[in-house]
Amino acid sequence: MTAIKDVTTYNNFYEFGVRKSDPEVYAHKLQTDPWRVSIQGEFEKTAEVNFEDILSRYTLEERIYRLRCVETWSMVIPWLGFPLADLLNHYGLTSRANYIEFESVLDPDNLRGQRSSIIEWPYREALRIDEAMHPLTMIAVGMYGEKMPNQNGAPMRLVVPWKYGFKSIKSVVAIRALEEKPTTSWVAQNPEEYGFYANVNPNVDHPRWSQARERRIGEGGRRQTLMFNGYADEVAQLYSGMDLQKHY
Repeated sequence: MTAIKDVTTYNNFYEFGVRKSDPEVYAHKLQTDPWRVSIQGEFEKTAEVNFEDILSRYTLEERIYRLRCVETWSMVIPWLGFPLADLLNHYGLTSRANYIEFESVLDPDNLRGQRSSIIEWPYREALRIDEAMHPLTMIAVGMYGEKMPNQNGAPMRLVVPWKYGFKSIKSVVAIRALEEKPTTSWVAQNPEEYGFYANVNPNVDHPRWSQARERRIGEGGRRQTLMFNGYADEVAQLYSGMDLQKHY
């Protein structure tokens, strides 16, 4: 596992700024109590729910996952959380639900990065319904056996281990079930460089760098990037018949 000091001090969380050190420096400004999550769209039951009420429903489990950033660095992190599918099933998806969209907190008064135009705020990400329901996909509320640090996405974030890290949206305040595919933040910002699927793929380079190798934080040198970040046996069937050069 990557050292907790590295995981909590080296982050992309542009709500706090663009430098890797900004989240740790400014994360104390994130207000997490109270925290409410909006459940919207193609659910049998919609709701505005307190984070504590969500947390009380589930038995938390630890999962040690690889995290691979699109920038070619990687970590190994012990997350604490529960399957996203459990939350989705609690509210009941309608037959029209094809995608799950997530929205992060919007608070420019306290989150200095949101006073810039890096992307259009609030941050949004989404998964296809079969990706969202996959047993590897989780809502994380902690790591290293403790509650989630602010700089890592407190109080709850998404973790999708076979995708580049920008898909694992932090500090979630809304979850929407949608019929049509939404436009996600980085796709809206630069569709030539960031695709909707964002599957880790050593054979599909970013336009400005190779994805064939990665730098594991805390290690010397570089290691080979694994297809689907090493989870191909579990998730490759989700993309059977798809052209992964086109659907990157």
